[in-house]
Amino acid sequence: MRNMRVLIVDEVHPSMAEGLTKLGFEVETRTNLSLADFASILPSFHGLVVRSKFKITADLLENTSLSFIARAGAGLDLLDVDACLARGIAVFSANEGNSDAVAEHVIGQILSLAHKLHTSDTEVRHGLWEREGNRGFEIKGKTIGIIGYGNMGKAVATRLAAFGLQILAYDKYAPSADYPATMEQIFEAADILSLHIPLTSETKGLVSTEFLASFKKPILFINSSRGPIAPLEPLLEGLRNGRIKGLALDVLPNEKLSTWSSVEKELFTEIAAYPATIFSPHVAGWTTESYIKINEVLLEKIKAQFHL
Repeated sequence: MRNMRVLIVDEVHPSMAEGLTKLGFEVETRTNLSLADFASILPSFHGLVVRSKFKITADLLENTSLSFIARAGAGLDLLDVDACLARGIAVFSANEGNSDAVAEHVIGQILSLAHKLHTSDTEVRHGLWEREGNRGFEIKGKTIGIIGYGNMGKAVATRLAAFGLQILAYDKYAPSADYPATMEQIFEAADILSLHIPLTSETKGLVSTEFLASFKKPILFINSSRGPIAPLEPLLEGLRNGRIKGLALDVLPNEKLSTWSSVEKELFTEIAAYPATIFSPHVAGWTTESYIKINEVLLEKIKAQFHL
């Protein structure tokens, strides 16, 4: 790929630059660019590797000669995919690269909520030895509803099958051949709900008060997809009325905590006051192994795109 220049603008594993160089690309890593500087130099590159530093809009793509954009992660909500495709820019993500990490993280959240590992740990550290108050429940024999059956949903289902759960998977665009279900079946039977869908105009705000009211039983609610899919207001209401008996969030509607309004702070504070809640800072797919796997997946896709 002589004379094809690739810009890496986010911190990624060094294997990305190494791999692109081996494929013949000229690689430049610039992780400290401002948005203005990024926009000014982008037209001189043919490929872009980005994670979450910038939102790639149609305006940014004007006057560029990009052949591909590779997102070092899962999901393409930070890219204007339609604008990319209209300009003939190939778009790659690496959902396959962190599906194992996400599955293990989700299972850890479920087990912690079911067996009260997070609360009992805190109590023992503070000198409390309360056995009855920390009596958990077994997930064997329970039913999990999985919304979204791509790489993440499949990885979760595969592992939880070994725990003896009944699995119901719903995907509007790629129905599960393994555990097919309708949303009505999930509403009827689910004890646990795990979201594995992208953020789109269709899924934004999907989890509403009405959505949660459709479940026939109190549920453990797990979201490791995107925060805006499940706004805080209905989640708090679900905790208040008992429709949510356990909540695990790896993502939030606004993950820039320093920008939170007083309303956002109050909402989160009230949610966090419930013992059956667990939070993590968008790290479900963020492991030592996935850091490398993501690059491997992207490099294979780039290699296939250019027949290298």
